[in-house]
Amino acid sequence: MFEELTIDTPPLRIAVRRAGNADGPKLLALHGWLDNVASFTPIAPHFADHDLVMIDLPGHGRSSHRAPGAWYHFIDYCTDVLAVVEALGWSRFSLLGHSLGGAIASVLAAALADRVEHLYLIESLGPISTREDKLPGLLAQALRDRQAIAGKQLRRFDSIDVAVAARRSNREMPLSDASARLLVERGVREVDGGYEWSSDPRLTLTSAMRLSEAQVCGYLAGIRCPVRLVVADPPMPFVDVEHMLERTRIVPDLRLTRMTGSHHLHMETPGEVAAALRRD
Repeated sequence: MFEELTIDTPPLRIAVRRAGNADGPKLLALHGWLDNVASFTPIAPHFADHDLVMIDLPGHGRSSHRAPGAWYHFIDYCTDVLAVVEALGWSRFSLLGHSLGGAIASVLAAALADRVEHLYLIESLGPISTREDKLPGLLAQALRDRQAIAGKQLRRFDSIDVAVAARRSNREMPLSDASARLLVERGVREVDGGYEWSSDPRLTLTSAMRLSEAQVCGYLAGIRCPVRLVVADPPMPFVDVEHMLERTRIVPDLRLTRMTGSHHLHMETPGEVAAALRRD
C-alpha cells in the first residue's frame, strides 16, 4: 500500500511515504507536532485517487534531526517542505495538514499562492500566535529550556506496549490504542534494553520565536485557493476559539466543518473527515 522513500535535501534527509495514484493530482501531507507520517495511515485510502506523499518533518519519525546548535523555527519547516516539493518536481500541488502541519501548510499556501491548488486542514488554521508584550518572556523561557536540556537522558521503554501507554497518557489529546500504536511504531527506535523516542528532544523546547496574531492573519489573507477545514467539537483546551473564528473570516474561500472528536480525529474517524474535506 505504501512506498517508503527518502529525499535528500542537504543537509537533511527526509523520510517519505507515498501512496495512491502516481498520475493523480499531487498532494503533500504534513503531520502534527511529535507525530509522523503514520498519522495519515487511516485517511490515506480516502485519497487513493491522488499522488499522496507524506513526509516525516525534520526531527520527527525517521527523518534527520537538525544540526547541533540549531533551533526548530517555524519558517525553517517551510523551507524543508519547499525543498521536498522541488525534489519531487511538482509545479502545482495541494496540501493536507494536521495541527503543526496545517499551520505550515497555511503559510505556504499564502506564500506560494500561484502553486497551491487546494488546502485541506485538520485542527489548524495558521500557526500559534503570541501577544507582542509576551515575546521577551517567551524568548527567555526558550533560552532557559535550551540550557536545561543539555545532557538530558531520553526516556526508555521496556516494550512498544509501554511506549503506547505513555503516548496515550496525554488527557488533552486522547488517542485510541490503535492510533497511538501507529504513531509509536514509527516514532521509536530500538536501543539496548528497549526503545526510546526517535524524535529530536529539542522539539519539546519552548518556541523562541512566534508571530503576532496580526502577522498570522496577514498570511491567511493571502491564501487564494479553496480551503477546507475540519475542527474537533468540543474544541481542544489549547485552541483559542475566538482567534480561530476570526481567522476563518479572513480566508477568502474557506468552509469550516465541526466534528465530534478529539485532536486526532483524522485517525479516529478518517472516512468522515475525508468526506468533509473533499465535499464540494
